[in-house]
Amino acid sequence: MFSCHLLAALSPSLLFLFLPRQTASSRQTPHLIETSSGDTSHEFFSMSRPTDEAGTAPTTAPTTAAAAVPVATVASPAAPSIPTPTTDAVSASVVASATAPLATLPAVSIASPATIPETPEPAPAHEPSLTGSVASSIIEAASQPGEEDEFDPVEGYETSSSLASTSAESSIYAHTFEHGRRYHYFKNSRYPLPDDDVEQSREDMKHAMMLELTDGKLFYAPIGDNPQEILDIGTGTGIWAIECGDRFPSAHIRGMDMSPIQPVWVPPNVDFLVDDCSNEWLSKNVDLVHFRFMAMVLRDMPNVLRQCYKSLKPGGWVEMQELLGVVMCDDNTMKPDDALKYVYKLADDAFTKFGLNVKLARELGPVLRDAGFTNIQCVAKKVPIGVWARNKTLRLIGLYQKMAVADILGALAGRPFAALGIPPVEREVIIAHARKAMEDTSVHRYFTYYFWYAQKPYGYEAERPSEPASP
Repeated sequence: MFSCHLLAALSPSLLFLFLPRQTASSRQTPHLIETSSGDTSHEFFSMSRPTDEAGTAPTTAPTTAAAAVPVATVASPAAPSIPTPTTDAVSASVVASATAPLATLPAVSIASPATIPETPEPAPAHEPSLTGSVASSIIEAASQPGEEDEFDPVEGYETSSSLASTSAESSIYAHTFEHGRRYHYFKNSRYPLPDDDVEQSREDMKHAMMLELTDGKLFYAPIGDNPQEILDIGTGTGIWAIECGDRFPSAHIRGMDMSPIQPVWVPPNVDFLVDDCSNEWLSKNVDLVHFRFMAMVLRDMPNVLRQCYKSLKPGGWVEMQELLGVVMCDDNTMKPDDALKYVYKLADDAFTKFGLNVKLARELGPVLRDAGFTNIQCVAKKVPIGVWARNKTLRLIGLYQKMAVADILGALAGRPFAALGIPPVEREVIIAHARKAMEDTSVHRYFTYYFWYAQKPYGYEAERPSEPASP
C-alpha cells in the first residue's frame, strides 16, 4: 500500500520505469470487463511494385482475427522486463473493452501488436512506388472503463543489467541555457530541442514505448545472430546501444551523438563518440547502422546516408525508426482546430526555419534508393495518443505516448516557438490548451511511426553511390 502511494506521487515522466512488459498471452487474452472481437492491421511496404499516384500502398479488406504469423528472417531477441506505472489518476479515464487478437498477414508481413496503415495525408508526388500486403483498419476505441489496477505496479519484476562496465569515451560538455532549458553547444549548434534531464527521461521513456510497440525488437533488419559491428547514430542517452550491447555480447556497439549525455559506465563492448554524423565516418565494415527519431532533425539526410553507405559492409543493413510529426485521426473525432494538432502545425513551421522536415519519415524510400540501397522495406504503425484504444497493449503504448507529448510541449515552447516570433505569454496559452485537449479520451488522435530498413548490395554494385558533382 505504501509503495503504491509513493509511486502515485511520482512525476509522469518517471512512471515509465515501472511499466511491465506485456506478454504475448496478455496481449491476446487480457482480463477485461467486456469481450468482443477486433483486429489490428499491419502495413508492410516493399519498393518493387507501383501504387497509386499519391504514393500510398493499395489496401484490401480487413483481415479476420487469427494468430499472428512470425517472420523467420527478422532477428527478434527477447524483450527486457519493463516495470509498470501507477495510474490512480489515469485509470478513471482509461477506457477498455477486450483485446482483439492480432490480425494474420501474408507471409511477408511482420507481426506486431499495433501495425496499422496510415491514410490521412497524400504522399508527395515524388514518393516512390511502394507496395505490399495491407490489411486496412483503424484503432478501435474502447467502450467501457478499464480495470482500476490496469497499470498498477507489479511486484517481482527484475531489471536487466549490463554484462560488465567500462568508462564511456566523451569529451565535449559545453552547454547553453535558454528559455529555462539546457541545450548542447557542440559546434555552436542550434538544435531546436534541449538535452537536459527532462528530455533525457523522455527519451528513455520513448525507448520503453518502442519496445512495447515492436514486441521487444530493437530492430527489424535481418542482420543474423552474430553481428560484429553496430553503429547507433543519434544515440542520445545511449539506452538503445547499451541494450544492444547486452543482447549481442560479441559485437562492438558504438553510439554517436553531438550531445555528451551518455552514461559513464557501460557494457565493455559499447562506447560513445561525440561527433557530427554529417562529417566523414571512421567506422568500416559495419553490419547495422541504426537511426531513431533522426529524420526530422538532420538537415542533410542524403549526405548522412552516403556516409552510412560507405561504412556498411556489402550486405550490411541500415534501419531508420522515425516519427511522422503530424497529429492524425481516422474517425472525425478530432476537430480541424484541435489544440494539439495546432501545436504540431506550429512545430512544423518552426522546424522548417531550422532547415528541418518533420514529415520526412514517410518520404525516406527515394532517399534510401538514391543513396544506393536495395531491398528497401518499410513497416508503418499507428500509435494512439492517450488511453482511448480498445487493445490493452495499445492503451499502454498510448499512455507512454501521451506522457512523451506532455513532456515535449514545454520544449516546443522554447526555441521552436521563439523562432516563429510568438510572445512568451502566448506560447504558454497555446501549450495550456494542448495539455487540456489531451485529457479528452473521446478524441482519437494518433501518430504514425515508420520503420525503414534497407541493404547495401553485394559485389560491384556496392560502389555505386558517388558524391554530388561540384557546381
